[in-house]
Amino acid sequence: MTLAFLIYKYFPYGGQQRDFLRIVERCLQAGHQVRVYCLRWEGVVPCGIQLINVPVKGLSSHTRYQRFSAWVKQDTVSNPVDAVIGFSKMPDLDLYYAADPCFAARLQRENSIIKKILPRYRHFLAYEKAVFDRDSDTEVMLLSPQQYSEFSSIYPACKHRLHQLAPGIDASRLPSADADQERKQFRDKYSLRDNDIALLQIGSGFRVKGVDRAIRALASLPEDIRARTQFYIVGRDKPGEYEKLARSLGVGDRCHFLGGRDDVPMFLRGCDLLLHPAYSESAGYTILEAVINGLPVLTTDTCGYAFHVHKARAGEICASPFSQQEFNNMLLTMLESPQRHVWQQHGLAYAKQIDVTGMPEAAIKLIENFVHTREARKPERVSE
Repeated sequence: MTLAFLIYKYFPYGGQQRDFLRIVERCLQAGHQVRVYCLRWEGVVPCGIQLINVPVKGLSSHTRYQRFSAWVKQDTVSNPVDAVIGFSKMPDLDLYYAADPCFAARLQRENSIIKKILPRYRHFLAYEKAVFDRDSDTEVMLLSPQQYSEFSSIYPACKHRLHQLAPGIDASRLPSADADQERKQFRDKYSLRDNDIALLQIGSGFRVKGVDRAIRALASLPEDIRARTQFYIVGRDKPGEYEKLARSLGVGDRCHFLGGRDDVPMFLRGCDLLLHPAYSESAGYTILEAVINGLPVLTTDTCGYAFHVHKARAGEICASPFSQQEFNNMLLTMLESPQRHVWQQHGLAYAKQIDVTGMPEAAIKLIENFVHTREARKPERVSE
């Protein structure tokens, strides 16, 4: 098969981008031809990919996205493919990988008349409807039950096109037999004493991930606990405003912005608690990665993978509507709780109970089944 993958931007440290690459690599392993259309690619291009940087410009992002989808549609007419797989919502997709939450549900929650009439918001709503509305036949790959609930509620006619995928945890982030040694190496590297507390947050896009909420929670800790606590933020974004916030709250020397990194497993095994107070998150792989590595989690119920924390009994979940004071209290309680060892053991046990790596295999089966089904439906040619 010849498969076209559409992604606006690729860089090595985004969750959407990692999933995209895992699926692409699995398709290449299966012998399919892969063509990738993007606006910008950062990093190494895997061998076997035909990369096409779409030459469109625009003053606003939604204008660029509109010109991107129009350009790709024209190109795939001239150079046909067997299936078009998108990693953002847009028209004319055969399959969509739902890395983003339901936009219409977000607009309902915010209930902002101004946002509903702005061109940017009208664009994203129209592109979502192009995937999920009644007239669409795009097959959708979902990451979490939360997504199914939101999309099927807003777009009830799409239910039969929604497919839940298993997680796609990278092998490097599975539980390690050398976890104790890796923890010691991490704590030696960062000069952490036995009674020091290492908080961790992982994720690119600090605003959506709720880094501000985590910093405020750190600042709220009693002085004796705060004085022996370090907060490590791993992910790609501009840290300036968050560093300023940390300084204004007196915890600038406690917060360490480390950028995108390839040694995330060391942090998962060396830290004491994962904070993930995201405003909105379709899945949140880092939540599950922490759970299965025995790292207790404090997250928000707006994260698609928060249910893993509940099922595993490996931490706490802050309910909506979000309260900063409640989150602060939960952090303090977790740090003082004798349950931390129990949460750790529950998470390690959970890792043996569920499939945490099956996403790429499930995705390629959906893609191949889609193509085979469509081919089977084509009328047979009548010989002259």
